[in-house]
Amino acid sequence: MTIETATRTGIHRAWWVAAVTALVVIGAGACATTAGLLITPLHHEFGWSRAAIGVAVSVNMALYGLTAPFSAALMDRFGIRRVAVAALLLIAAGAGLTTVVSDSWQLVVGWGLFVGVGCGALAMAFAATVTHRWFVARRGLVTGLLTAASVFGQFAFLPVMSWVIDHFTWRSATVGLALIALVTAPLAWSVLRDHPADLGLRPYGATVFEAKPEPVPGAARRAVRLLFDAARTGPFWLLAGTFAICGASTNGIMWTHFAPAAHDHGMPTTMAASLLAVIGVVNVAGTIGSGWLTDRFSPQLLLAGYYAMRGLSLLALPALFGPTVQPAMIGFVVLFGLLDVATVPPTIALCRQVFGAGGAIVFGWVSAAHQVGAGLIAYFGAVARDLLGSYDAVWIGAAALCAAAALMAFAIRQSSGPDPA
Repeated sequence: MTIETATRTGIHRAWWVAAVTALVVIGAGACATTAGLLITPLHHEFGWSRAAIGVAVSVNMALYGLTAPFSAALMDRFGIRRVAVAALLLIAAGAGLTTVVSDSWQLVVGWGLFVGVGCGALAMAFAATVTHRWFVARRGLVTGLLTAASVFGQFAFLPVMSWVIDHFTWRSATVGLALIALVTAPLAWSVLRDHPADLGLRPYGATVFEAKPEPVPGAARRAVRLLFDAARTGPFWLLAGTFAICGASTNGIMWTHFAPAAHDHGMPTTMAASLLAVIGVVNVAGTIGSGWLTDRFSPQLLLAGYYAMRGLSLLALPALFGPTVQPAMIGFVVLFGLLDVATVPPTIALCRQVFGAGGAIVFGWVSAAHQVGAGLIAYFGAVARDLLGSYDAVWIGAAALCAAAALMAFAIRQSSGPDPA
């Protein structure tokens, strides 16, 4: 699109970039929750233990988190468009390889390594970089929309993928994910640009032209340096610990083991996936509401309350499973949806208050802890199911972890200085 075309249509190119970024984030998010639907069919077809399958899921989640802090640095060095397209092709390759696996270690390579790194490169750091470069006005709105896109991608495809698995095979679902990535890649290449200056444009809402910044080869070193600096403080470990438990009690247990656990109680997998999709819809309201509350109340108290309520809901979950959906299960789904992503705004606020200008990068590392926690409980939850024949102990253990996170949130020391914003 030329500058003249952008002017003639009356729509700033930044909005087209944001729209394609949302599609990319949705496509990457679809991979995040599909793994839970693959556990049972892989177990039945190959006879692999759930623990063996859980290794691939754990590697995927861990790499998703560990890649995220470096994705912005890669975009500073090689550009948004190249990194996004390369990540989409990596997801397509990993999902494609998953269809031809014959041993569990191949699942670790395809789904764990390739899909994990690809999705990690397209995490919220990608959306934040696009928003920062292309928007001056409406940054908050665009950030919220891209966050909602991530949540939508994680849950909207669940009922569809579950239906595909039930009526065809699990390979059809992974092929579908590969096709989504392959179709999105050329669209991203044609629309995304690294900076408005590439097209002679100003960022949306800017009053002056901004030159494109030079590549920053030292950005990754800065990210590592900030990690080492933050790791010398107590608040970092409390924040990382609470967010690791957040990942364990959401991505690690709900998105990986909820559908198999519901199936153990006679509930059709498609119905369980639909319940997860409802959680994803409610997530949007919970995140927006939590942001509003974070502006008005102590983020420490909010975090403690969120984790305490999440723990109580998980403690009650084993008694709610059954072959059909009862009103109590609907209540759980709504409550858990409100609490699921609600921990993000107060955690970001605490990172900013404690670590000042480096708070955003520190939050990237805290997010990595989120995925490590998710990966660990995804694996050990599968081990517990193999050993005990039930997921009940897993839900109770996750509830206990949430109680610990509530206590840790109270102990986080905020900065006594002014708000660095």
